[in-house]
Amino acid sequence: MSGLPERATPSAGQPYTADDRAYMARALQLAARGAVSVSPNPKVGCLLVDDSGIVGEGWHRRAGEPHAEALAIAAAGSRAAGATAYVTLEPCSHTGRTGPCSEALIAAGVSAVYYGCQDPNPAVAGSGLAQLQEAGIEVRGPLLEEPARQLNRGFIKRHEQGEPWITIKTAMSLDGRTAMASGQSQWITSPAARADVQRLRAVSCAVVTGSGTVSYDDPSMTVRDVSADDGAIRQPLRVVVDSQLALSPEAALLRQPGAILVVTAEAADQPRAQALVAAKADLEVLQLADSGGRVDLAALVAELAARGCNNILVEAGAVLAGAFVGAGLVDELVCYLAPKLFGSAARPMFELPIETIDAHLALSLSDCRQIGEDLRLTFSPDKDY
Repeated sequence: MSGLPERATPSAGQPYTADDRAYMARALQLAARGAVSVSPNPKVGCLLVDDSGIVGEGWHRRAGEPHAEALAIAAAGSRAAGATAYVTLEPCSHTGRTGPCSEALIAAGVSAVYYGCQDPNPAVAGSGLAQLQEAGIEVRGPLLEEPARQLNRGFIKRHEQGEPWITIKTAMSLDGRTAMASGQSQWITSPAARADVQRLRAVSCAVVTGSGTVSYDDPSMTVRDVSADDGAIRQPLRVVVDSQLALSPEAALLRQPGAILVVTAEAADQPRAQALVAAKADLEVLQLADSGGRVDLAALVAELAARGCNNILVEAGAVLAGAFVGAGLVDELVCYLAPKLFGSAARPMFELPIETIDAHLALSLSDCRQIGEDLRLTFSPDKDY
């Protein structure tokens, strides 16, 4: 099924062979194919290998559908017996919408399981590996742990820290401006960069924006022109931070498919909220106010985690984006830099109360690449942020 090498047995003193790493790398490639469809589940890939090479492979395509291990076992058929499984995440040991993968591997008669990283979900958290060992199956791992964790960084952060992975996306001119003084911001970047943003949305569980952005740009905030391996795209939850319930029932995003959550500091049962709910059946208004009469962003992040959101994409103006940064609620900043100058009267990327050089927020550049006419710069806050 693949041109990968035949599996070699690890020698004493060499925990994993080059073949083991190649098979796990292939499993990670498979897992990534579910990036736009599996949420809130993790992305998982699995190979079954015998002395001749790969005899079965699979990846989790969509929540509620068979897991990677079950698909690999089905592909291998009778050759699963005695095979070695390479799976990117610890096999689950609980019954949800599908049965336990640990039990499926045991029933298939595999001889060994190599795993990428442990599952932090309290419903699993080591119990899947324990079940395999109790059944006499050799268990080895973690193998390629860092890329395995990176693949599911949102799922892992949600279970380990109670928060999703938060990415702030912004587009700016060469002089650091994100909108004109009037609020006009369409379009700063090239069509290629805007298409790249669609991929960011597609892999996100929720896209967060502010009522000001909706008022100025009237965006749809949906995923468009992105393909999935199973042909179906999951639209992320669209979240509008709207402290004073200023969102118009005529806004374009209310006419698009997919659920909307309007988060406000106002009472959720007042007439303006009722008008929004009347305008769209799958719209919810939620009150999360802080002591200053604004939306409590930390409470919002916790709420989205409780709803199973692994990855949040913030697409907002300087005020809301700055509020996320100021609250320490950012794991990654993706900035599209256009070769244009907007002038000093235009709006900045963030509104942040930083007054001295020493009080700066330090960022580390993790990626830089050209997208069309623009540059895409990816940063992460320094560890002491």
